[in-house]
Amino acid sequence: MRRRDFLHRSVTLSSAAMSWMVLPPLSARAADRDRVDVTLEARPYRYPNRIGVNFTGLAYNGRVPGPLLRVRYGQTFRARFINHTGRPSTIHWHGMILPNDMDGVPYVTQPPVPDGGEFIYTYKPDPPGFRWYHSHVGDQDALGLFGAFLVEDPREPRADVEVVLILHDVPDLDSLRAALAGRSDASVGTPPGLNADGMRALAGMGSMGSMGGMGGMGGMTGKPAAMKSMSMTMGDAVRYLSHCINGAAYPQTRPLMVKVGQTVRLRLLNASPTLTHYVRLAGHSLRVTHSDGNLLPHPVQVDALRIGVAERYDAWFEVTRPGAWLLESLAGDLHDHRQSVLIRTAEAAHQAPEAPPPSLAGARLFTYGLAGAGEPIPAGEPDPLGAATVRKTLRLGGGMPGDPHWTIDGKIWPHTPKIGVRSGQLVQIHFTNPTDMDHPMHLHGHVFELVEQSGQRLRYPLRKDTTLVPAGGTSTWRFLANSPPGRWVLHCHNLVHLMDGMMTEVDYVHPA
Repeated sequence: MRRRDFLHRSVTLSSAAMSWMVLPPLSARAADRDRVDVTLEARPYRYPNRIGVNFTGLAYNGRVPGPLLRVRYGQTFRARFINHTGRPSTIHWHGMILPNDMDGVPYVTQPPVPDGGEFIYTYKPDPPGFRWYHSHVGDQDALGLFGAFLVEDPREPRADVEVVLILHDVPDLDSLRAALAGRSDASVGTPPGLNADGMRALAGMGSMGSMGGMGGMGGMTGKPAAMKSMSMTMGDAVRYLSHCINGAAYPQTRPLMVKVGQTVRLRLLNASPTLTHYVRLAGHSLRVTHSDGNLLPHPVQVDALRIGVAERYDAWFEVTRPGAWLLESLAGDLHDHRQSVLIRTAEAAHQAPEAPPPSLAGARLFTYGLAGAGEPIPAGEPDPLGAATVRKTLRLGGGMPGDPHWTIDGKIWPHTPKIGVRSGQLVQIHFTNPTDMDHPMHLHGHVFELVEQSGQRLRYPLRKDTTLVPAGGTSTWRFLANSPPGRWVLHCHNLVHLMDGMMTEVDYVHPA
């Protein structure tokens, strides 16, 4: 292909690769191509007024979030990455099973792309579902280098309206630097209804019995008796200037127009540097069908979604009456720049929108235990999860006052213990988390099954690439080591914890 034609097709797909909200079906021409070519150019970027504050960060192709990428499952994807950020950079393709040298981890799978340099990523995106992409260098994703990636399965049924909504938060950079040094004075907040009293009320519900721990706005959780005050400072919390959806803060977010009788599919991504988000739609429950792009064992009907950093959920609802409603992330800090989107019918053009309840108390909240039918593991039951070839327990630690380090087995990256596997082995990783923080742990290059959470065995394991390991609790993953060989990093997706050392590797070793 000639360079001019390549650039033309790349720019066309990047700029029209879909509206940043509503998703029509892929055209027959786009779906029939053997290869999809894009160009992603990273540059400094001054955020527009619609976020409500002055902020200069980074962007792919002059927008935050970056362009929405869409391919049909089975197509080859080729991305020309051009780096003009002023420092080295890479792109990580989150949730993908792909050749190890395409994974985008600097100094592990590839040398970082220097400023002014280029790199070609090419692979067949797998598995189908809702994925995303972001920089894996320093704080660049917090500055704006992230975007959504849909790998579409043509066999999957479509909704009448399909929408991608990316929740992201604009950090106070002085606060971020203080958090990285363990000296932040920002408070760890939780949404109303998730303080100690609210937790006790929620824990009495059948859907809450398997929670173990719940991430607050700063990821802090614990058992109800151990819940911290909403004004608690931990030293690693980040103060945020604005809370956004798709590059804008309410009321500047773009409304979603719907019609009575339509079925709507929301694809929700939490691209925040550190915050767990709690999302609720006024006047509706949500039917959750996918987690991290992977089909759930059974759909789950909930009032609100808990979305850890880097997690994705597909949630559906039906428009049964005319009206105007807010989809909102409930915040622990009552911020002027709210994380909300207006959803309305044409008849409600001048109607004040209905807001969701300001508290989560009494809400049916999505949890892993609810989705996987968690049940207590009987005391003394030998090896309740069955045999695995490789078994590893990792202790997540750190967060002591004045100490910036976040550790695995008492070590920080690159000195953390590595997990050696051979192709074809069944691998079990068990996390213990004695800290006061939930940790959104992410494994590159694999889809694992979450099989246990804080003593609750999941009758129906959940296929995931990122899960919240609850404060004061445990999580257990299982996966078959059948990904392409190489070094696959495993880390906390809280940016402060990642940059302060909470990362290790699953390394494929050659047979003796």
